[in-house]
Amino acid sequence: MADCAEPVNPLQDMTELDPSTARLDEALQRLEGALDALFARSNDPAISTKERAALLADRAALAEELDASLAREKDLQALADEASAALGSAIAEVRAALGRET
Repeated sequence: MADCAEPVNPLQDMTELDPSTARLDEALQRLEGALDALFARSNDPAISTKERAALLADRAALAEELDASLAREKDLQALADEASAALGSAIAEVRAALGRET
């Protein structure tokens, strides 16, 4: 029995792959370019030194902001404690005035 399926045309299959192959080739070229730039940056000590200095400066600035925030939080807590004590005294005075000392 003869096979009734249409004959496969290898040239047609290849032409259908050409656009995909071209896109893959372009993507690989972009990837190679990005990797070359990355390797160039990582091997340049001047860039690494600058990036490290920038990170250290950011860290120092953040540490100063944190210290200032912690000091502010401590001041606010002291004020809250004072306000709480004043409210406690006021409540005690009101109760005493109403004759309900506790």
